[in-house]
Amino acid sequence: MASALQIHRVDPYDSAEYDTWWHAYDAAKRTDMGDDALSWSLEESRAELQQQSTTVERRAYLAVRDGVVVGSGSLALSLKDNLHSAALGVNVPGEFRRAGVGSELLAHIEAETQQAGRRTFRAETTWSASAPADGSGAPGREFARHHGYEIAIGDLQNRLTLPVADAVLDELITQAPAAGFEIRSWVGPVPDEYVAEWAVLDALLDTEAPTGDLDIEARKADVDDFRADEKLQESQNRISYGTIAVAPDGHIAAYTQLVHSGDDGNAYQWGTLVRREHRGHRLGLRTKLENLRQLQRHNPQIPRVYTFNAESNEHMLAVNTQLGFEPIARMAELQKKLD
Repeated sequence: MASALQIHRVDPYDSAEYDTWWHAYDAAKRTDMGDDALSWSLEESRAELQQQSTTVERRAYLAVRDGVVVGSGSLALSLKDNLHSAALGVNVPGEFRRAGVGSELLAHIEAETQQAGRRTFRAETTWSASAPADGSGAPGREFARHHGYEIAIGDLQNRLTLPVADAVLDELITQAPAAGFEIRSWVGPVPDEYVAEWAVLDALLDTEAPTGDLDIEARKADVDDFRADEKLQESQNRISYGTIAVAPDGHIAAYTQLVHSGDDGNAYQWGTLVRREHRGHRLGLRTKLENLRQLQRHNPQIPRVYTFNAESNEHMLAVNTQLGFEPIARMAELQKKLD
């Protein structure tokens, strides 16, 4: 008979303990997705857990049985908005599954979430694009369903193989002339003259993009908090590439951001948003094209770009298709609401 499972908080400054936590997380991701698994690197995750953030409290957990780490978990509690909800994660490597580890670990994290006063639990799970669209049969989806988590919105994970030929970019740009708008691009932190508006658009993204049944509210925009996250990116060996379309009145009409991970070598498409009053000018396509061009010119060795988009976001998926992205996986944003 197996001995009792022991679950405890991880000290992110204890290198050995943290490394063990990350390896369990990474192994679980690779169990589910193989070579298509997207894991934050060892050092990217370490920097995030060690950040003294004023906007989110992050916790990490280890599950140990008979002296062997059999699983890891996480909890993120927002501190300034969405105080009713929390993001939970449970990771069990393949060789330790079907033994109750995930269920016990989830119950432990849910209890701590409730103690923090949160009533909406959010999580994510991923499966291959070749599997059923609703995730039926995928281990993560079936585990979540068993524990009362339903899909609030489904996302597509897309991959773009680089480089995209300049001729292709030039041809696509002719389809999005952005007449009357000034296009500005940069590498690194957002320039001071634009950071306040950028922070507002970035905060709006959670609710302006399709949200499905997600129980979320728009984040509060704060320049100091945004700058703190930029410093976190720097400590994670990440480089940000930003492009905006500036309207004739001098305000940002659209923005997009790519982030290059110096650890895994890939680039990741982060936010893209066009203000409602400026939609219909193909500014989303134009800013993405200009940003991709500067990414390739500054770092032509980057092999791939990854992005996630809601399956219901037909406009942005069409933009990605024009750029050459191909779907490789699906991700469900899961939710469980307590009565």
